[in-house]
Amino acid sequence: MSSQFLFNVSKANAAEEIKIIYSIFSRTIKVNSLKTFAEKGNSSKKLKRVLKKTKSSDKEIRSVLNKNFEVPITIASKLVYSEIGNVFLTRLSSIIHPPKADDGRTGMLALRASVIQGISKGNGKINLINFFEGYPTKTVILNVNALSKVMNKVESISELLEFFTNSPLEKIKTN
Repeated sequence: MSSQFLFNVSKANAAEEIKIIYSIFSRTIKVNSLKTFAEKGNSSKKLKRVLKKTKSSDKEIRSVLNKNFEVPITIASKLVYSEIGNVFLTRLSSIIHPPKADDGRTGMLALRASVIQGISKGNGKINLINFFEGYPTKTVILNVNALSKVMNKVESISELLEFFTNSPLEKIKTN
């Protein structure tokens, strides 16, 4: 008898699809389709339609999908549980979250799991594909409206990313 049955705990699966919500419209793309596109440049008809809406070149999108960030899992773990990590994940959970998540805490937990699983899957590196493959629900919601609001504040996000990649990481590494 498996412990899953004994304790009535459902197995957390990796994300299989990304539901992109924009205004009242939504499109669902398979993570495997996105992975194939990232690796080989091949895309399904559905993915081609979604990618066309971005008004970016395929090369540019593939570059973003394949961009690896090397982060030791111990540092990532400390970072996602730090005060600044909590602020970052709270904001990010309004953009990327599980279906029917009606609170920010659920989204934050899923994001933490996704980051740690993604780094583990990538052997110390994470990219968007590993991130989505590490997401603990079958479907990931990507809210383009919320993303657009954040993208309007690119300077502050750039500053936040710069903050993340400079002094805090060095302090975390030494502690």
